[in-house]
Amino acid sequence: MEFEPRLRDRSRWSTGDACSVARLLDVLSTKTAFLVVRECFYGTSRFEDFMSRIGASAPAVSRALKQLEAAGIIHRVPYQEAGQRARDEYRLTPAGEDLLPVMLALTQWGDKYLQDGTPPLSFVDATTQRRVGVRVTDDLGGPITDADDIEIRWNAPRRSR
Repeated sequence: MEFEPRLRDRSRWSTGDACSVARLLDVLSTKTAFLVVRECFYGTSRFEDFMSRIGASAPAVSRALKQLEAAGIIHRVPYQEAGQRARDEYRLTPAGEDLLPVMLALTQWGDKYLQDGTPPLSFVDATTQRRVGVRVTDDLGGPITDADDIEIRWNAPRRSR
């Protein structure tokens, strides 16, 4: 990647707290939080199932769920089984659903560089059965195949009226 000319002297500027990557890492700051999101995509919705499928303690799962709920990535949906007390399930919000390409990109990278042989899972389009993958494209869907083809530009903050 290349910076636009006015950004090339990185000692003169900083995105600081405005950096979107840093903000996302603040939200998904633990392995448990990442795995809760993964499990939501896989259909897990109940507290006990998160614990068993992630292999994390109740306090760790509870903290991750609270953090993700506060960030607007998941929301609670009440349910009650016959003869049982009311409980909550956890579902992805639209913001959580928008993490799909992030999770697939991480999976794709892990499959390529961390697996010996065939990865444990494949992701395919349910209708066409073609493999699903994440690619970098421009606004019109044209492929970007090399980071050197990307220029980083500064977006000036909007002024309030």
